[in-house]
Amino acid sequence: MPTKIGLISDTHSTTAPLKEALEIFEREKVNITICAGDIAGYGEDQLEETIDLLQTNHCLMISGNHDYYDAATMPEIGSDKIKMFFDSLPTHLEITIENKHIYVVHASPPDAQHDGIKLLDPDGRVFEDRIKHWENELKDFEYDILIVGHTHQIFSENMGNILVINPGSTTFNHNCSILHLPDMHVQNFALSGKTPIKVWNWSMLYAKGNT
Repeated sequence: MPTKIGLISDTHSTTAPLKEALEIFEREKVNITICAGDIAGYGEDQLEETIDLLQTNHCLMISGNHDYYDAATMPEIGSDKIKMFFDSLPTHLEITIENKHIYVVHASPPDAQHDGIKLLDPDGRVFEDRIKHWENELKDFEYDILIVGHTHQIFSENMGNILVINPGSTTFNHNCSILHLPDMHVQNFALSGKTPIKVWNWSMLYAKGNT
């Protein structure tokens, strides 16, 4: 029987689009939900509720570059709970579903949380040199599917024998995705009543020649 995997990333302590994504996944009857990191960041005012939503909905989660406890910026109420939660997050996931080997990491394998996979120009067009670069970087990567976040770009691109997927940020790209297995088809769903933005904050996240 086909499997549906709900994909979200970079929720950044903002609950409304996350709730909407989880409602879409329930409506579409996804089997598993994966969050590719950066649960925290940009304010922390809704961090506890964000964590509760992800845990209540049994999301598989990894840590991103914002996912660590900072006593100077995070609320005192619930601080022990938040620290324990962050400490429990793995840097990556390796799972097999429908005979497809899947690797999940926030930025790039094996466990990087910065310098992610940036493929798109400001208008959402693919840089062909970026595809070639990452095909070379991943040439010995023995997985069928790589799921990433971090760069706030929405894409699903074949690189050699690997399907690389970034669902973008629920908060900033207004998007969540569903991966259908075994056919490896990806659907994108708009959030917050907005058209998904393929690339958010491009000027900060891409410089020619950098990865």
